[in-house]
Amino acid sequence: MHLRVILLCALWSAASAENSDDYELMYVNMDNEIFDGTHPTEDPTPCDCSREHSEWDKLFIMLENSQMRESMLLQATDDVLRGELQKLRAELGRLSGSLARPCALAPRRRPGLARTLEELLRESRDAGRRLARLESAGVQRPEEEAGRALGAVLEELRRTRADLRAVQGWAARRWLPAGCETAILFPMRSKKIFGSVHPVRPMKLESFSACIWVKATDTLNKTIVFSYGTKRNPYEIQLYLSYQSIVFVVGGEENKLVADTVISLGKWTHLCSTWNSEKGRTSLWAHSELVATAVDMATNHVVPEGGILQIGQEKNGCCVGGGFDETLAFSGRLTGFNIWDHVLSREEIKETGGAESCHIRGNVVGWGVTEIQPHGGAQYVS
Repeated sequence: MHLRVILLCALWSAASAENSDDYELMYVNMDNEIFDGTHPTEDPTPCDCSREHSEWDKLFIMLENSQMRESMLLQATDDVLRGELQKLRAELGRLSGSLARPCALAPRRRPGLARTLEELLRESRDAGRRLARLESAGVQRPEEEAGRALGAVLEELRRTRADLRAVQGWAARRWLPAGCETAILFPMRSKKIFGSVHPVRPMKLESFSACIWVKATDTLNKTIVFSYGTKRNPYEIQLYLSYQSIVFVVGGEENKLVADTVISLGKWTHLCSTWNSEKGRTSLWAHSELVATAVDMATNHVVPEGGILQIGQEKNGCCVGGGFDETLAFSGRLTGFNIWDHVLSREEIKETGGAESCHIRGNVVGWGVTEIQPHGGAQYVS
């Protein structure tokens, strides 16, 4: 018995000594190190599990949230509409059933029927107000108002067309007339300024018509518009201005036809002249109106070929002493010069002075087709 007690005391002493050593070791470790609860091999840096979002992440999150809210609102709206439609169908069904029953049962359904009718009337008034707003906004315009608007537009178009004609007439008088794209400018009166014309066919003529647009800056007693002459006779054909008059010559200076008070300086004037050898019938036209006529003028005469055709001057001789005369020179603008080898009718002459006269071509001289060479200071303008 005592032996057992002794052994137990020995074992208890040994255990107490071992535990005291452990406590001393733990005490030492706590005095010399700071223990933070982590294993020595672990990274002491804390983990940031809640990383801050970027601007794009926030934007996408907002978009997702807005789309989710929109979907929820649409779903809720759809549910409400479906519920209301079901209620409306039920009410309409009850209304139709009550109307189908005998009249004796009507008093018991009168409150529900009255409410339904009131709702229908209210919806009808709302629809009427919306329709009135649409009509006032001009979505559906009455026929009478549309007719008045169309009439106003047509009247405005008529006024615009009239104004356009007036502007075209003003431009024709001051710039280029009747669809003409170019003209020949004679800047001053000079014996060196003229234009030589090269006809597309010989000038051997027993009858002819000649038309030209003229805008004169100044005129003297004899201002040449165009002339055709040969060595033997430099005055075979001439059209010239004499102050405000025009003079047409065929076969010589003794054969003249004069139309007084025709030319206005600084304004475009369309002139035409015709001649027939058989009866010597001659005529002068200004702005498609007959202003002078004669018969027995150079009867049976034939205009010979081989001469010189010019605008703005006359070749008053080719031998010694012949040349140009400054006092005969034209100053201003010429365009639309054409010559035919026959006499034009009244209708054709009116057409040559019409709105598209510059697009009409003569078969002897055609403006825009026949070569016309300016000399001196003469030049093409547009």
